[in-house]
Amino acid sequence: MTSPVTSRLDGDIAVVTIDNPPVNALGHAVRAGLAAEMAAHEANGAVAAVVLACAGRTFVAGADITEFGKPMQSPGLHEVIAQIGQMSKPVVAAIHGTALGGGLELALGCHYRIAIATAQFGLPEVKLGLLPGAGGTQRLPRVLGAVPALEIMTSGEFIGSDRALAGGLVQRIVPDLEGAALAFAREIAAARPLPLVAHDDGKLAEARANPGSIDEFARSIARKSRGFKAPAAIVDCVKAALDKPFAQGLAYERERFIELMNSPESAAQRFAFFAEREAGKVPGLASDTPTRPIRQAAVIGAGTMGGGIAMNFANAGIPVTLIETGAEALDRGLKTIRANYEATARRGGITPAEAEARVGRITGSLTLDAAATADIVTEAVFEDMALKKELFGKLDRIVRPDAILASNTSTLDVDEIAAATSRPERVLGTHYFSPANVMRLLEIVRGKATDPGVLASTMAMARKLKKVPVVVGVCYGFVGNRMLHRRSGQVESLLLEGASPAELDQALLDFGFPMGPCAMADLAGIDVGWRIRQGLGLKDAVSDRLHAAGRLGQKTGAGFFRYEPGNRAPIPDPAVDAIIAEAAAEKGVNRRTIPQDEILARLLYPMINEAAHILEEGIALRASDIDIVWFYGYGWPVYRGGPMYWADHVGLATIGDTLRKMADRLGDDRLKPAPLIERLAAEGRGFLSPKS
Repeated sequence: MTSPVTSRLDGDIAVVTIDNPPVNALGHAVRAGLAAEMAAHEANGAVAAVVLACAGRTFVAGADITEFGKPMQSPGLHEVIAQIGQMSKPVVAAIHGTALGGGLELALGCHYRIAIATAQFGLPEVKLGLLPGAGGTQRLPRVLGAVPALEIMTSGEFIGSDRALAGGLVQRIVPDLEGAALAFAREIAAARPLPLVAHDDGKLAEARANPGSIDEFARSIARKSRGFKAPAAIVDCVKAALDKPFAQGLAYERERFIELMNSPESAAQRFAFFAEREAGKVPGLASDTPTRPIRQAAVIGAGTMGGGIAMNFANAGIPVTLIETGAEALDRGLKTIRANYEATARRGGITPAEAEARVGRITGSLTLDAAATADIVTEAVFEDMALKKELFGKLDRIVRPDAILASNTSTLDVDEIAAATSRPERVLGTHYFSPANVMRLLEIVRGKATDPGVLASTMAMARKLKKVPVVVGVCYGFVGNRMLHRRSGQVESLLLEGASPAELDQALLDFGFPMGPCAMADLAGIDVGWRIRQGLGLKDAVSDRLHAAGRLGQKTGAGFFRYEPGNRAPIPDPAVDAIIAEAAAEKGVNRRTIPQDEILARLLYPMINEAAHILEEGIALRASDIDIVWFYGYGWPVYRGGPMYWADHVGLATIGDTLRKMADRLGDDRLKPAPLIERLAAEGRGFLSPKS
């Protein structure tokens, strides 16, 4: 078998190249190849220095995560890095693309590092519920300082070459990597002593002088990292870098890495990583399906959703026309967009110049004719079928024959909307989540006539917009909102039976959601849910009363909770307790104290039951796609692994039994276990179990 690591000599400089596409992951063959090549060059008296480089589009972008959970084959990355550190000749890491995870740890183990200007650096293991396990927690603080290193490791975010150079992570930024790497290697070939990060504690002095800075940083991330174990473990490892000799710090890092590797939280996060990859694969849609690039877009509707959608295109460098029917609404929408960009620039998220550039990519218009040249037209008007069909009929006569027509509907029948056009094959749903310029999920609703090329082009567009696309089928609410509808029904029942809005919200906050159902309704607007129910002929005894009382949520200062001016913190309101008690009395409900475990089961199990129906009907392609929808669209805590993953760990037999009891006690046949749950439970399997 050919090794993915090869060498060539350029005079007295050895160039070691890793060629393990697509991202040069540090699998066993790469580690073994590196060890062999480094040993050969150490023994070769004709070699004065070594350049470590990578073929393809990137430097090493991480470990081979398919090896996680399996016995490590020697040599491990620790051993390879230690071998480099013991060499008598300098090793220069030549970095392009990204140096991530084990790749950055490998580079930190080299004596020198140079990079091209577009290179990026990071230790994103925290996103898998892990910490850098090959010396990253000990070396990066010695290079950048303790707190800057913590910022990178606990967030998983990348830094660019400018910051890397300023912090000493790289010694030089070069325009031409290959030639510059050889020249640099010759320049430092005779320099002694050889510099090693492990031997340099200079950058730790500030944190040692101010040990409270680490605890202060830990407090600053406590809320964001609630429920996750890895951030706190990373903090502990950096403290070890300050307090222990390097070798002991490495040993402590390894101990904590193994602890995290065996944790349920990391297992869930690693599942989420692979599930996201899997969601991009659509059965029957060939990988070579022709796609049409989106170079120009139009969005109909300049409200909150339409403005957010337009920002997505502008952020991706795609010019977009924002169309409204009235000048006042258009002006308001454009002003909101500008304010959003200016706020981001003030926070340092983008430069003022970039903010202006993005604003400049958005053009307002009061006529649908402005959509005539767009590659994709996204409708973001009120959730009203008649209105959407009328609009699509008009667009059908205006836009190019090859344009994609997309609806941002969150519940309605995309096939019915498509039927209002002469080109249903070019119509689909693109369900963005609010705020559309922030939330990463994009439910792509494939209609019965949607052309494969249209679907593939929209998925490619989603990735360009930095969204996570999940293909779903046509039904009321698709995947996420259909499941949410079942939870909403239990919210009403639980409130009438005796739970308070604060108790309901606390159950989900304790589970790990960022927001409970009542606070979420207040944020979205009580009137939004009311309008949807009106269209469906449905009622909600509590929410309808809030709507009638003018308690529309945060925007009116009162909904399920009350809100102080300028403060979004929900405050329990006795007036709401009275409204709920009145509704319960009218329905003859005997109220009681409901324990938190029952509240949690009542809120989550019906959703999982609905998800089983969705899966069996083929609305979702796979169980893990449902989990991705809930991660990125509804704030399901990733360390719980998604509703389907979590259900498998609770046990489908347990969930089925509980649902049966709920259905009997509440007299609601909709709560009876879905046939899929019954079948899988009888087989002792879960939603994510391999098919037998």
